[in-house]
Amino acid sequence: MARSVYVSGIGRGDGRQAVELGVMELLTRHVDKVGIFRPLLHPPADHVLDLLRSRYRIDIPVADMIGMSYDEAAALQAEAGLDELVSRLVDRYRALERECQTVLVLGTDFHETNIPDELAFNARLANEFGSLVLPVVGGHRESADQVVAEVRNAYRAFTDLGCSVLAMIANRVEGRDKQDVQRRLTRTSSVPVYVIPDDPALSAPTVAQVVDATGAEVLLGDASGLARDVRRFVFGGAMLPNLLDALSDGSLMVTPGDRADLLIGALAAHAAGSPPLAGVLLTLGLRPDENVLGLAARIAPGTPVLATKEGSFPTATELSTLEGRLSSANPRKTETALGLFELHVDTTELTNRIELSRSERVTPMMFQHELLERARERLMDIVLPEGTEERILRSAEVLLRRNVCNLTLLGDEGAVRRRAAELGLDLGLDREPGAAATAARARVIDPVSSPLRESFAETYAELRKHKGMTVELAADVVSDVSYFGTMMVQQGLADGMVSGAVHSTAATIRPAFEIIKTSPGASIVSSVFFMCLADRVLVYGDAAVNPDPNAEQLADIAIQSAGTAARFGVEPRIALLSYSTGTSGSGPDVDKVRKATDLVRERRPDLLVEGPIQYDAAVEPAVAATKLPGSPVAGRATVLVFPDLNTGNNTYKAVQRSAGAVAVGPVLQGLRKPVNDLSRGALVQDIVNTVAITAIQAQQGARA
Repeated sequence: MARSVYVSGIGRGDGRQAVELGVMELLTRHVDKVGIFRPLLHPPADHVLDLLRSRYRIDIPVADMIGMSYDEAAALQAEAGLDELVSRLVDRYRALERECQTVLVLGTDFHETNIPDELAFNARLANEFGSLVLPVVGGHRESADQVVAEVRNAYRAFTDLGCSVLAMIANRVEGRDKQDVQRRLTRTSSVPVYVIPDDPALSAPTVAQVVDATGAEVLLGDASGLARDVRRFVFGGAMLPNLLDALSDGSLMVTPGDRADLLIGALAAHAAGSPPLAGVLLTLGLRPDENVLGLAARIAPGTPVLATKEGSFPTATELSTLEGRLSSANPRKTETALGLFELHVDTTELTNRIELSRSERVTPMMFQHELLERARERLMDIVLPEGTEERILRSAEVLLRRNVCNLTLLGDEGAVRRRAAELGLDLGLDREPGAAATAARARVIDPVSSPLRESFAETYAELRKHKGMTVELAADVVSDVSYFGTMMVQQGLADGMVSGAVHSTAATIRPAFEIIKTSPGASIVSSVFFMCLADRVLVYGDAAVNPDPNAEQLADIAIQSAGTAARFGVEPRIALLSYSTGTSGSGPDVDKVRKATDLVRERRPDLLVEGPIQYDAAVEPAVAATKLPGSPVAGRATVLVFPDLNTGNNTYKAVQRSAGAVAVGPVLQGLRKPVNDLSRGALVQDIVNTVAITAIQAQQGARA
């Protein structure tokens, strides 16, 4: 395996930080211990290094990941020469390399440095480190001819200096030129070339950056509001009707502080969802009175209202050079950058060229990366019935930015748009398909007014006529978001459904029992949790659905859980748990587990299964050697089947909280089509993981 990848540019403005982030994401999917090395640093802070350390939980001290500052490098080179400078940096790199499986090297930034030829300097370091080089060429505001020429020149420059070039990346290319540039470079290049189009969301500054640049005071707004992207500055001085025509999604309105009419009018338009604003910046040091500010806070809660002492012209001058940046303080921009990289770079090809072999140790982060990567292989459509719930909307934005799947949000469209606007979220509901037509997209459907309601009512009435259901009653039933979403899945209008953030488990899965029903060969619907421990992933079943399964049902749960484990890359070794191991105990509870184990062996002789067995004997080799020596499962179990819901639910929560495990699920199994439930305490990342799992289940169902 190559020890390191060196990302280098040929100048400023190439947006290589997004590429560095994308490469780090790729490396951490396969390797547990990834290091980061920045040869030269502009103190006091490095936003990209801080972002990568925090996002990927790198526990290496910062000082060990930095060579030296630019000033120190300039002084050392002047005193002792270039060779001594390079030698010192190589020593620093080697010390880090010994602690890691692979290293991402962040090249110099071409900004206010005293290095005469930075490209040659980066090439020299890459050769001394033994790194593969990934050059990034910026295409912002350049023609297709210019981009093609610069990529070719950069490739020749690095290869002439003896570098092993991994691939070439043309970044921030005009969307209309992407295909032309890709075709021309691919035809003549001996290494892969990836062309990434410019995305205004990445270059857009955040409201927080506006605050820093202008020294503005935050009159109103919360942290999520300050994280909004500013896509456009609109300077308001006209009457309100003319101003409203000028506003667009993501605008920051800049207006004198005495124009309360424009402030309230713009926020009212934002609250209506058209258009959703980034915020308002008031100039001239004029502050609206408290009545106006109170009204503004009620109209658009969370939306930033800022005030600066400067006039409009100096404020405009300050804002004109402001550009967005990736940082740990702005996770939304990070998700956008990763989504763009993964959409336009063949990560499988790049992984193969780096010669990454997957680590035997599976960390929670690696497992979650794998989920997103697999979900992206084929865009499925997942319906989210709770379309106005904050966590669902925030998850939807992440899923769309990462191109995980297409989404259908259920609810009144105006209410969904207003809620998204209040939260400052960009779901791309009005975006026209263009160069990124393969990117994930979202839509909103209102079950009450949808033309689908009538046909769904007829179908549901037919399914439930044995219960006395009529079309008239069914029309009311299918207007419920859970039933409407389930009908969409059943009718093939969506590939899967995820609900439960605000609905009970019963409200989520009852429609699935009635409409989708169990798959052939499954006697019951059950669930599993993927328990991501520090060094492995275990599968727990059933900890969410069946209160007290009998022996036959327990055997079914074990077989279903083994299948689910295998489909998600966990080799199934089944332990049916009890308070007794082997033949050491007796009684109804133990006998149930023993009978279930025999049934699994009878039905699926190909599966490795042990039971009854205690938890410690199932997962700890030393205990297993004493209690069940010679068992192919004891001490190595990966699928743990609990005898009842009480035991399973309590155990998964105890392990989650006490061992710091990441619990992904519950994942329902046994249904004909994928429907999954959420815990009502689910976090945004939990929802993202569950939607990704549902998309993967839908892919597998489509292939079957």
